[in-house]
Amino acid sequence: MALLEIRSVTKSFGGLRAINNVSLAVETGEIVGLIGPNGAGKTTMFNLISGVYQPDQGDIYFDGRRITGRKPYNCCRLGIGRTFQIVQTFSKQDVLYNVTLAALAGSKNVRQAREKAAQVLEFAGLWEKKDLLGGSLTIADRKRLEIAKALATTPKLLLLDEVMAGLNPTEI
Repeated sequence: MALLEIRSVTKSFGGLRAINNVSLAVETGEIVGLIGPNGAGKTTMFNLISGVYQPDQGDIYFDGRRITGRKPYNCCRLGIGRTFQIVQTFSKQDVLYNVTLAALAGSKNVRQAREKAAQVLEFAGLWEKKDLLGGSLTIADRKRLEIAKALATTPKLLLLDEVMAGLNPTEI
């Protein structure tokens, strides 16, 4: 059984068909890239998988469950983590707060979420910046923060939406 299965999904915005009858499967442990020019529907597909948008037609299954129509927070709790093409940071809150908030999705309490956030920040190389405000970070560190937040949800599936866009080779 595939970890993610998309069956004949279509999504339109007014007269523009962004996704047209797409089917694909992703197995556990598999790395898959969605490649295409701007406007090809890559972010729209991520938004469909993570529950931001609902498909006009077709179904999406995750870990054997039909998730079509579920809200983003439900998809996250099931194990779908994602980053956003445009970084989504609580700019007036510190880095630890940002990641702790994400970790609450899979934690029993705030203490457990903070412990998870600390582990993820260490892994992402952001522990020394834990007390800085999200809005004060460089674009490279904001991208790292975006990845850290996604990892803090303990995903089974991680969707990275142009996570390295705008960074130079050293920052990547």
